[in-house]
Amino acid sequence: MLRQVRWLALLAGVLAFVAAGCGSSGEKESEGTAGEQIQAACSGSQLTSAPKLPASFPQIEAEKLVYTQQSTQGPTEVVEGYFNGDVKEAHEEFKKELQGAGYKILFDELEEHDSEVSWKGEGRTGQVALREECGDSGKTYVHITNRPA
Repeated sequence: MLRQVRWLALLAGVLAFVAAGCGSSGEKESEGTAGEQIQAACSGSQLTSAPKLPASFPQIEAEKLVYTQQSTQGPTEVVEGYFNGDVKEAHEEFKKELQGAGYKILFDELEEHDSEVSWKGEGRTGQVALREECGDSGKTYVHITNRPA
């Protein structure tokens, strides 16, 4: 009897593993929704209200950075838009401006097609994520999160 229980438990574990590895159309739908959101951020109109960022958050020139969307997800504020320039240029600009405004850089990473700059300042923490996903090599998707520290 104990042998059968162990065998059934092993079989159930194997089936669960296989099912998890197969993926589902729900994942693809989710990726499609994310892609649509990114494209909306890359092609949307400039926000008519101030972005939900700390008061001293760096203001990059309007011809370089356009905020097009914002939302609140629990305690986290999310601001999205695009940077007119490539990922490297956007990364260097955000890092320089955050440091210049007195923010502490917790982590930063620059790769060929994306980058992150994690920061802390004004009682908040967050991240500037930059992705080459706007469909134009001269335009970079910007996703900024900030939450209470």
